[in-house]
Amino acid sequence: MNAAITATGQREFRSDADEQRLSLEFLHTYVRVNYRRVYAASLALDINHHNAALIVRGLLETAGEASPEERRTEGRLIAARLALLPPPRVYRLFGELRRAKVNNRRTRAIMRDWLAARPDLGHDAVKYRTGLKTAVRHIHLPCADGSGPSAEIGAFLFRPGRLRRYEHGMLDAWRRAHYEQGAVSELPFTVAEGFAGRHGMKREVFLKRAAPRMTRLERLRTQEAQAAVRRPGSPVVDVDLTVMPLTRLALYVLSLGFEQRAERRAELTGALRAAARRAAGAHAGSWGRVHAVLDDSFSSSGSGQKRRRPLAVALACHHLLEVLAAPGAYRGLWTSGARDALLVRPWGPTPLGMRILDALESGGCRGDRAAPGGPEAIGTTPSSPGAAVPDRLVIVSDGWDNAPAGLAGEVLRVWRQRLDPARRTAVVHVNPVYDTAGFDVRRLAAGVATAGIRDAEDLPALVEIARFAEGRSGPEELSAYLDRRVARFTGVGGGA
Repeated sequence: MNAAITATGQREFRSDADEQRLSLEFLHTYVRVNYRRVYAASLALDINHHNAALIVRGLLETAGEASPEERRTEGRLIAARLALLPPPRVYRLFGELRRAKVNNRRTRAIMRDWLAARPDLGHDAVKYRTGLKTAVRHIHLPCADGSGPSAEIGAFLFRPGRLRRYEHGMLDAWRRAHYEQGAVSELPFTVAEGFAGRHGMKREVFLKRAAPRMTRLERLRTQEAQAAVRRPGSPVVDVDLTVMPLTRLALYVLSLGFEQRAERRAELTGALRAAARRAAGAHAGSWGRVHAVLDDSFSSSGSGQKRRRPLAVALACHHLLEVLAAPGAYRGLWTSGARDALLVRPWGPTPLGMRILDALESGGCRGDRAAPGGPEAIGTTPSSPGAAVPDRLVIVSDGWDNAPAGLAGEVLRVWRQRLDPARRTAVVHVNPVYDTAGFDVRRLAAGVATAGIRDAEDLPALVEIARFAEGRSGPEELSAYLDRRVARFTGVGGGA
């Protein structure tokens, strides 16, 4: 579960992409072979798209290893998960299945049902032409031979240029866009970009015309790209912060310079808090007194492929935990000693042990310790003297405690065994970085629940499942939990 949430096969701060892919491939094979029912049930959990596609492919490639009952349950899980995946990811998966020569009856039925459920195959034929063409060929869909109700789509895919015009508006817009500039704005954004370049359209004019057909994600990416290249003195790009999910909004905030963040403090802070309230939902104010240790050490800078992702997760969790805590009962401690969350940056070592001491100590008599050799604390927010022991301690970090090394684990061990054996304080460590050597996320202490996290919005659900990592819940309770998730996910009774 932790690996399927955090790992994406991309470079991390301490491992490259090849190490990530090799580690993940071994882990998937091991779990599928030894715990196939649990492996399939993972599709009903909050895993990322990369691992969901790997699980679907693994199950379809090894269908002969499953019993008839398992195949029925897997079929429902696969269909439900494919309906949630982005279309480009699904078409890429179909291409991988074709190259792997996976063409059993169940695979063809799953692909055919997914294509039949698409709202507009004409749109897909234009936007995902290669992917749709590959899928149609692989399952021998009738439109490939020019017969049936999809004959026009078949002609577009396999005999382009034969028809002088198309009845489907999107297909005909594609035909006209080759020589008519006005038709470019009728096409999906990614396709229209190519035609705009061919016609020599100015970028500003093209974006204005294409805006109505852009998806929310395309609009956000375009706005972020424009903001990233903004020159000093030029007008601020109009980025709609109200529609950004919390973690993506945190990434956008961290992409801005310190001066921009300071100038737009009220706007950015208000947007982060509003996104956190949306993410918290019914959980808002229900967690009691919450203290958080947030990692903004140098390793939180991530990698070229996942730039500042760990720090963005910590920033998003900071605002979400403030909403989840009772009013006025939240305290966030950054490892660098920074006190202004809006101006955090990846810097310095990772003194998790010192910060955990500050978070667990009632009365706050020690104050917040700065990182060794660290910068002056930013801002003027004081520490919280007189703060009581928290009901929950949440640690957001990659787990590489190094100032001094191993102190965090010892602090948590002594706290749990000697000072709080009754577990009055619930301690949860959420880790946004996959550890290739351990086939898991890096843990701080054996008795502390650790969960992988990719988006801060998933924090309430992750805290629920993290209890299984403590070892206090047996396999029967885990099986019952997975049964409930599978039944809820597929809409029918089922077991894992």
